[in-house]
Amino acid sequence: MKKAPGVRHPLKAFLFRGLLFGGSGPMIVGIIYLILDLTLEEFSLSGTDVFTAILSTYLLAFVHAGANVFYQIESWSLGRSVLYHFTLLYASYALCYVVNDWLPFDPLSLGIFTAVFAAIYAVIWLCISVSIRLTVRRLNRKLK
Repeated sequence: MKKAPGVRHPLKAFLFRGLLFGGSGPMIVGIIYLILDLTLEEFSLSGTDVFTAILSTYLLAFVHAGANVFYQIESWSLGRSVLYHFTLLYASYALCYVVNDWLPFDPLSLGIFTAVFAAIYAVIWLCISVSIRLTVRRLNRKLK
């Protein structure tokens, strides 16, 4: 895999980004648990619940932060990059949700989760794609 000078190997970039932003996951789960504790009368968690949520959200944030390296591998087609990015994020979210019992492990629930995840992923991807294309067109017009 040939890379430009000064560009990190994709695995190193993935790990660097994951380590840099992984801590945001536990912060978010802490804020959510604080809000639930302040708003629900009978809210309680076991130590195992808290540990599992912190660890899994750290890993989720780690993977999410690093997953964009797939789009920077110049030898890959856009389709391949999207497929790897989608698959990694889907597997990470599904595993995190099931392990934390935020999503029941049954075919119907997983099917609904898959459909919603794919739809939201597609909408976000299309919005970003359209935004980039419009920006490129505007910059190209300015260059003419």
